[in-house]
Amino acid sequence: MVNSASERVLAGLDPEQRSAVTAPAGPVCVLAGAGTGKTRAVTSRIAYRALTGEISARHVLAVTFTARAAAELRQRLAVAGVAGVQARTFHAAALRQVRYFAPRLLDGRAMPELLDSKVRLVTLAAARAGLRADRTAARDLAGEIEWAKSSLVEPGEYVVAAAKALRETSHEPAKVAEVFAAYERLKRTGGVIDFEDVLRAAVWGIEEHPDVAEQVRNQYRHLVVDEYQDVNPLQQRLLDAWLGGRDDLTVVGDASQTIYSFTGATSAYLVDFPRRYRAATVVRLVRDYRSTPQVVGLANAVISQARGTEARLRLELVGQRPAGPEPERRIFTDEPAEAAAVAARCRALIDAGTPAREVAVLFRTNAQSEAYEKALAEAGVPYLVQGAERFFERVEVRQAIVALRAATRSLPGDTPLPAAVVEALAGVGWAPDTPPPGGAARERWEALAALVQLAEEYAATPEIVPLGVAATVERPVTLTDFTEELARRAAQQHVPTVDGVTLASLHSAKGLEWDAVFLVGLAEGTLPTTYARTTEQVEEERRLLYVGITRARQWLWLSYASARSPGGRPRRPCRFLPQLAPTSATERASGGRPVRTPQRRAATRIVSCRICGTTLLAGPDRKLGRCATCLSDIDDELHERLREWRSRVAGAQKVPAYVVFTDATLVALAERRPGRAEELVAIAGIGPRKLGLYGEAVLALVAGAAVDEICPQKTSESDR
Repeated sequence: MVNSASERVLAGLDPEQRSAVTAPAGPVCVLAGAGTGKTRAVTSRIAYRALTGEISARHVLAVTFTARAAAELRQRLAVAGVAGVQARTFHAAALRQVRYFAPRLLDGRAMPELLDSKVRLVTLAAARAGLRADRTAARDLAGEIEWAKSSLVEPGEYVVAAAKALRETSHEPAKVAEVFAAYERLKRTGGVIDFEDVLRAAVWGIEEHPDVAEQVRNQYRHLVVDEYQDVNPLQQRLLDAWLGGRDDLTVVGDASQTIYSFTGATSAYLVDFPRRYRAATVVRLVRDYRSTPQVVGLANAVISQARGTEARLRLELVGQRPAGPEPERRIFTDEPAEAAAVAARCRALIDAGTPAREVAVLFRTNAQSEAYEKALAEAGVPYLVQGAERFFERVEVRQAIVALRAATRSLPGDTPLPAAVVEALAGVGWAPDTPPPGGAARERWEALAALVQLAEEYAATPEIVPLGVAATVERPVTLTDFTEELARRAAQQHVPTVDGVTLASLHSAKGLEWDAVFLVGLAEGTLPTTYARTTEQVEEERRLLYVGITRARQWLWLSYASARSPGGRPRRPCRFLPQLAPTSATERASGGRPVRTPQRRAATRIVSCRICGTTLLAGPDRKLGRCATCLSDIDDELHERLREWRSRVAGAQKVPAYVVFTDATLVALAERRPGRAEELVAIAGIGPRKLGLYGEAVLALVAGAAVDEICPQKTSESDR
């Protein structure tokens, strides 16, 4: 029955929101774009149905994905005068039920202890399987076990399931399966359970015990699920158990914000909802109340190019706010210049009255944070790092600094700084050009790679002159100088963070919003990451950028650096943002000066395999100019001459061979056989600096010159 209280709930809703709120009982699917007021629609639907007497609030279970979202939902319902609704995360709801029914399900035995982290037990399980796993490896193995259990995959099924899902694992899939099995045995022996077990126990309690099923279903007669695009198979199994064949279900989601498939989440249930429930009411919320029309327009442009399953539910947003500034697009010469410009603009925004807490700098990987931490600290801008440790507080970075300090006592003083850093980091298990699979291991590798890059930049342009040395005296930068510089940078991070600029990865920014957002590092190989090799993975990277864009309310900055470091090899802008490709002299680089970028940098074409013509996405494949599965056309004799030449050059320079050229670069040279300087720099890994150092020699070798003609062998004492 409609009354004044229920009418107040409807007041101020737009037509689409009103349709969602007043939809009849039964299956309802609300496709809600970013900023379209989905939380208001969900709470208003629950409140409207309760206040009209259609349902009892105590019979509603609203499931969210974060405790924060659940708390917000309860608060809004309380303001609307509706009490008694259970708003919880999947895990919290399942845990509450399992604890309640434990005496009945366990014949009076105590409920097993709940693990708050898998890492310790996974480490023991790895040892049982013959693997030595440090904390990083254990985290990656724990992530694989979580994916498997969330996907309803048992240890004996893991190898096949991982292959079908194209999982990249830190160890052989068969070994991961062994660790998985050992982990499950250790849990049973220790009398403990994990969070996935809680969901499984709730499912088992309902599916196998009719009395439990009846009690649960009598209690929860109306179900609401937020962020439905992020449901995994185990959560869907529990949802089906709660429903028991009934259809009073409201789901809310946005397929264009599906960015957690690596955890087992899938938008398939959202996409298939209208087919599963033929009588479903489907409502689309497209009026964006968060962002300016300019931000909304860019978001639409990015997602309009999406392909694949999720694209079938793509929403074209309509901005409702007054017009604002156009998104700023900036191209910088290198990453330090990009970070410095971002910090300067943050300072200007704050000085002009924007609260620091309303500014965010978003990037693809946590390893990118260090440059922005440093730049903000030097600009006197307070900041906080969301969802990650500060760069210098990461365990692997602290270990690396200890190793670097130890190396100052063991390495020869004349060792070139970059080579010294690489050699020191080898002691903590880091190797160049071999980023490992697995999210945590890859983050660790990237953090240490950032130290190597910092060493290269510092060796080229040291920021300090050691005490007692005149500034005019040229002197090689030592490892001791570098460790002192690291200590200085770490100390500068300690700035107030009570009201600071947020530094966050795009994944951890989901569900948040700010007045001003900087999207940085938008270069190919970073976004999309080089590890996105399938069409589905590339499309998820596109959706990740879409999520980043839609975090901005008023002001949006998009930037990339045309080289990682000063003088480094050129990079292409993110393929999802062709607007970043400079098409005129009006694009600006650091310092605000108009620049005309060479036409070759303006190209946004993806490299194609020279053998089969397939678009190349992975970094190693682009370097070779062919798919990894295509037959190599390497010139073996040239390859051997290149290896011998590299060995002699490295010996003369007293650096590891890979500092000259990596193995992959040598293979690319022997396969592609460049005849001109332009063809040389087209190979990834050969920038202007290496072209100047080695270009003439490499071209001569490709043309057929002998190694002795270019780089004569040293005469030994016995030959004199």
